[in-house]
Amino acid sequence: MTVTSVSRCLTLLELLAGDRDPVELSELANRLDMPVSAIHRLVTTLVDRGWVIQDTASKKYGLSLRMCTLALRNLDTRNLSDVVQSVLNRVATETHECCRLAVLENRGLVWVARAQGATAGLRYDPDMGQEIALHATASGKAWLGTLPEEEALAIVYSRGFDAPHKLGPNSARCIDEFRLRLAETRQRGFATSVEECEAGTAAIAVPFRASSASDAPVAGTISVAGPVIRITPHHWRQLADALNRAATELAQIWPARAQARSLGSTSGTL
Repeated sequence: MTVTSVSRCLTLLELLAGDRDPVELSELANRLDMPVSAIHRLVTTLVDRGWVIQDTASKKYGLSLRMCTLALRNLDTRNLSDVVQSVLNRVATETHECCRLAVLENRGLVWVARAQGATAGLRYDPDMGQEIALHATASGKAWLGTLPEEEALAIVYSRGFDAPHKLGPNSARCIDEFRLRLAETRQRGFATSVEECEAGTAAIAVPFRASSASDAPVAGTISVAGPVIRITPHHWRQLADALNRAATELAQIWPARAQARSLGSTSGTL
C-alpha cells in the first residue's frame, strides 16, 4: 500500500469510529471527498481483515469490535494497575464527580481511565475515545502550563482551534486568547475549563509526574468534571486540593508501574 492509501484508510477508520450507525458507501465517498470505487476498495480490504463489517440488510458499513479489542489489549500491556484505578475511585468518591486520567503520548494527551463519583442528580459520562482538545480542556491546559510558554503556544498553534467534536461557547478562538488562559492556569496552580470543551460542563485538572522527584517529567493529568451548576468557582480550590493529593500519590506509584511494564515486556521475549 502507498502512503496515500494508508492515510485514506486511517481517515476512513476515524470517520467510522465517530458514527454510531452504519454508513452507506456513497456517503463515505462524499464525506471523504473520494471516488466511490476507491472507497469500495478500502472498505472491502477492511472487511476482509475484520476491521469493518457490512450490514447484510442495509449494505451499510460500520466498525467491528476489533479496534476496541486492540485498544483494550494495549491498555492492558501498559499495566494501568488496580492501584492507579483505586486513586481515581477515591477522588471520584471524595468529589462526587467524574474523575479521569490522561497520559502523554505523541505531544498530546490520551484518556486511559476514569471513575464515576456522581451518585445522584446530573451525571457527566464523557466519551473516553474523544480526542483531547488541548486548548479547551482543563487537562490540556494543566499539561501545557508545565511547558515553556513558547513551546506550549507552538503546540496549540500547530493543532489549531477546531476539534472533531463541537466545543463549548467559551473555548479560546485565537492564540492570544489562549495565552491569557495559560497565564491564568500558571498563576492559579491548577487548570479550569468552564463550558470550553462542552456546553454545560466544567472541569478542574492538575498534572502528575513520572516520579516523586521535583524534576521528573510530567506523565499525564488527573481531572474531575461535571455540570457547571456543581463545579463552581467556590469549589475549585477544594477540588484542586483533592487532585493534588492524588497527583502526589500517582507520582509515587508511576515508577513501579513502568517497572512492571518493562518486566512484562522482557518476560514476553523469553
